[in-house]
Amino acid sequence: MRRELIVIVAALAGVALTARMGLWQLDRAAQKLDLQQSLDARSALPPLDARSLARDRAGAEAQQHRKASVSGRWLADRTVFLDNRPMQGKTGFIVVTPLALDGGKAVLVQRGWVQRDFADRAALPQVATSSEPVTVHGTVALNPPRLFEFSATASGPIRQNLDVPSFARESGLDLLPLVVVQQEGPGSPADGLSRRWPAPATDVQKHYGYAFQWFALAAVITVLYVWHRLIRPRFRRP
Repeated sequence: MRRELIVIVAALAGVALTARMGLWQLDRAAQKLDLQQSLDARSALPPLDARSLARDRAGAEAQQHRKASVSGRWLADRTVFLDNRPMQGKTGFIVVTPLALDGGKAVLVQRGWVQRDFADRAALPQVATSSEPVTVHGTVALNPPRLFEFSATASGPIRQNLDVPSFARESGLDLLPLVVVQQEGPGSPADGLSRRWPAPATDVQKHYGYAFQWFALAAVITVLYVWHRLIRPRFRRP
């Protein structure tokens, strides 16, 4: 009797867990579909200029994924290279440079991706940066993409992550609380950087596939329990 109870509890727990994981994957897919709808709606809005960009975190969240077009001068000596960022199967850096705006403000620009020098991992890539005024076309983000790290106290031109408020304190720049992710398009600079950024909501089908696998596993557990504990014993009876 005790063994039968353990089997029932284990089967129910397995079905409940796998079904819950399947529902979680469906929820993730729904979230990304909602995100895509928001992206489509915001991309249809006119681009924000420097004066329209948010000055606080709440405003930046409301402007996330909006198009932006800002003009200023690169602060090339403050460029940061975010390490361990793959693109199209190659490892390299995401290049982030502050752009000085009129009025003393500045905004971080996620300019593009560049392959690293594997012969010298400490070598900084040579990125062509104009000293003349430039206009950057892109979209608004809250921060550059983040990776897991054990310590958030990294400094120097090569680092794992970059937080806008922390970098503002470190650099002394009056930074807007957001990042402009530069996009490829007509008039893009010939700086050798790749800007083939992955779309935020392009992997919905992956979640549907995972959900199917979890639900299939729940069905397998159910079928095995019914067969071994209910149907098969009947065939053994004399």
